[in-house]
Amino acid sequence: MNLVVFTPEGELYNETLDYIVVSSKNNGEFAILDNHAPLISTIDVGYVKMVKDGEFVYSVIINGALENRDSTVNIIAQEAHVGLNKDSALEHLNTVRKERLEENRRRTKDFLKAERELKENIKKAQASKE
Repeated sequence: MNLVVFTPEGELYNETLDYIVVSSKNNGEFAILDNHAPLISTIDVGYVKMVKDGEFVYSVIINGALENRDSTVNIIAQEAHVGLNKDSALEHLNTVRKERLEENRRRTKDFLKAERELKENIKKAQASKE
């Protein structure tokens, strides 16, 4: 079976696997094997355990949708990160989220500063017309 994980940044993972185990806070845990019946599910907060030749890799998923059809599983996720275990994948996800939050805060400060400067310049321009 083939698994493809997509995020807004693009394709995160694309691999042929033996099977996967999906764990989701709201939907519990289930496995998908090759030639599994068609399936659509959501993954609110959870992970996908990807198994190939007895080795495991994990992808932490936040806000995703899963479709299994014709031995291909497609997952579209708002956020997803891959790691050798659940903890490392989750740690990487949390690090990326913190970095994004800091970047958003910095941009907000820069925007507010630029907005204040613009208002001041407008006032100065109107005062010079009088």
